[in-house]
Amino acid sequence: MTELQILQAYWWLLIAVLGAALVFMLFVQGGQSMLVCSWTEQQRQLMVNSLGRKWELTFTTLVVFGGAFFASFPLYYSISFGGAYWLWMLILFSFVIQAVSYEFRRKRGNLYGTSTYDAFLLINGVVGCVLLGVAVAMMFFGGYFDVARTDILNPGSPVISRWADTHGLELIGHWQYLLLGVAVFFLARTQACLYFINNINSGDPTFTARLRRKTLLNGIIFAVLFVAFAVVLLTADGMRADARGVIRVEPYLYLHNLLHMWWLGIIFVIGVVMVLGGIAVGAFTASRGGIWLSGIGTVLVVVVLLAIAGYDNTAYLPSLTNPQSSLTLANSSSSLFTLKTMSWVSILVPFVIGYIWYVWRKMNAGGLTNQDIEGHSY
Repeated sequence: MTELQILQAYWWLLIAVLGAALVFMLFVQGGQSMLVCSWTEQQRQLMVNSLGRKWELTFTTLVVFGGAFFASFPLYYSISFGGAYWLWMLILFSFVIQAVSYEFRRKRGNLYGTSTYDAFLLINGVVGCVLLGVAVAMMFFGGYFDVARTDILNPGSPVISRWADTHGLELIGHWQYLLLGVAVFFLARTQACLYFINNINSGDPTFTARLRRKTLLNGIIFAVLFVAFAVVLLTADGMRADARGVIRVEPYLYLHNLLHMWWLGIIFVIGVVMVLGGIAVGAFTASRGGIWLSGIGTVLVVVVLLAIAGYDNTAYLPSLTNPQSSLTLANSSSSLFTLKTMSWVSILVPFVIGYIWYVWRKMNAGGLTNQDIEGHSY
């Protein structure tokens, strides 16, 4: 491998890790979608305060994920974020109203009442999860775009890609994309239950028992949906570039990638077992640690899925309009100089992760109690 190829693989791994962290952090959105259930006002406030301590981490991870793509694979950033912009605008809008909700939900002089902001949190919880799942599914099943690099010199319309007139909204109508989106939604709800069990010390055993029942229910639905998605993905056609850079359709491509890069297959199985184990721990035992088993498993599974989407000359954003416009690591990355320079910056990532871990532990020390919401409520 050349130095450029090594750096492309390195940055794709970083993006996979950031994407996996984002999927894990979606437990915040999953928890927001559960606020409409018939909880007592005290229980609902405990849940909101518990999520309020973490919601910024999800938003920050989403921004960093997009920034990493911009730095390392700008053509994807241009085509996806710039072409399928209605899809991404809906996602970002849902995160904006989430931020507004945590800021103003219990603020003195609030004219709209907490119910309005709870509705905003519900919208973010559902739309954020489902549409992010649709956006990720686009990396496997493709989008309706065409790339013409020479158009950048066109003074009338200096745009190198053309997307379908609905600019990403058309993907929501495809069941394969929605399958992953809904699976992500129920995974987020499952992990939200596990997070509440771990983080909230309400002193009410019926509250915890109800969360454990919801862990089992949402976990079963997620497992069924994820198995269905895995079957669809591993039997689907994909696109791969040959030695000359010509992109061709290949049946069972993602299954071939998983078998060829067999170590990823092992990690995938371990991750799935850990997620199911975390659900079982949360649903059937008195342990509060199911979120960590499930969370680590989620990260492993998502890293593997993104790895088989981009490695081995795979088109990680296939074009359903013109296969030769599909994006691979080789034809969409930044220059060698940019990747090398940004790699030095990426050395700071472990320190950032360490800081987040330190803050997380400080904020979670002792768990959230009824007394904690008396001083500050979101």
